[in-house]
Amino acid sequence: MLDAVVQWLLHGSIPVGGGALSVREVVGNGFGLASALLGMRRLTWAWPVGLVGNALLFTVFVSGEISGTVAEPLWGQAGRQVFFAVAGVYGWWRWSHARSGSDGGAIAPRWATGVERLQLLALAAVGYAVAHEVLARIGSYSPATEAWILAGSLLATYGMARGWVEFWLVWIAVDAVGVTTLVQAGYYPTAGMYLFYGGFCVAGLVTWWRATRTVVEETTALEGAHA
Repeated sequence: MLDAVVQWLLHGSIPVGGGALSVREVVGNGFGLASALLGMRRLTWAWPVGLVGNALLFTVFVSGEISGTVAEPLWGQAGRQVFFAVAGVYGWWRWSHARSGSDGGAIAPRWATGVERLQLLALAAVGYAVAHEVLARIGSYSPATEAWILAGSLLATYGMARGWVEFWLVWIAVDAVGVTTLVQAGYYPTAGMYLFYGGFCVAGLVTWWRATRTVVEETTALEGAHA
């Protein structure tokens, strides 16, 4: 029974209209969605759940399998999953050791400082330049867009691990580019997930923004008590 489930997960497809969707792609995106929902609530489980999705989606993109055919691998998307996994381990460690907020979140969200924002911009520029050069050399599907998706995704994940509210804004920018790229490449489930993520990120931004007010109020009250 277990072997049948594993085979279905690795090689199965889900009939949709006149075609079929890869089970791994659908399930992998399901784990990605669950991770995003847990992340919005600032629960540490967001990271291990996301790692499962990263592993499944890596196999999809590196093989290029979609709807029963073999297409050109999206190396940028595959590499993105690897870096996601590395950042996920870091985020998992950081949130596990962070001081829990009074609202139950694993980490207290805040806006990045001016210096931290400059660091993000510098990392974005360097990350994009390096990713574009590497992807162009290995012959990826679309170096220009995949480089931004890769670099932006890493910045967003790092920002989430640090508890910076800005990471939601970076995700929105990544999703805007990702939807078009994935539709053109034929990865419709992932493109649909990106589109959903765009709206979800707006909700996440509002949620974390409101949470920062709670942190500020608690800090002000604490400072007042010790004054």
